[in-house]
Amino acid sequence: MPRWGCCWWHLVLHTKGSWLHGDPRGFRTRDHRIHSSGDYRDPPPEGEHHGLHCYQRDQLKQAIVIPESLFEIVGMAVVKKCGKSDTPVLAVSVGATHAHVLVELRNDYEWAKEYTRRLKVASSHAIRGRMPGNIWARGGKPIAVRDRAHQLRVYRYILEHTRHGDWVWDFRQGDSVG
Repeated sequence: MPRWGCCWWHLVLHTKGSWLHGDPRGFRTRDHRIHSSGDYRDPPPEGEHHGLHCYQRDQLKQAIVIPESLFEIVGMAVVKKCGKSDTPVLAVSVGATHAHVLVELRNDYEWAKEYTRRLKVASSHAIRGRMPGNIWARGGKPIAVRDRAHQLRVYRYILEHTRHGDWVWDFRQGDSVG
């Protein structure tokens, strides 16, 4: 049960170049000026917006991929940032192109977006000696957790990322990694 005035949020951070306009998994541009007919769960028809995806990929200088040796550093930076601001966090996963965070924040979408930005800054700073510059894509869409069943699904989903080789942390570990 979240604190009064708060709710649980599923924050997803993508690295630069990991999800481009025209992506075969589905996409939407800002204000939905262009969007595909599907999403990652129900992909659009093959080849839809293929030209746009090729153009975006060609314009990209370099897609950012986080090396496995930095997963834990990025993840612990997120956990520590939450701890410093007394923000309850249940689970974090970090992979090569994205991270997931299940965190309790004010029941305010704009605040959740701002908090996501702060987590991106903290984690980028933690590895800037090895990966200078911004690693995270701009924007993102925090997802408000609707109820306890949804919270448990998100929690399990994040923990299952160990099967993909991602680094995973949950609240039972505290703020240190054994």
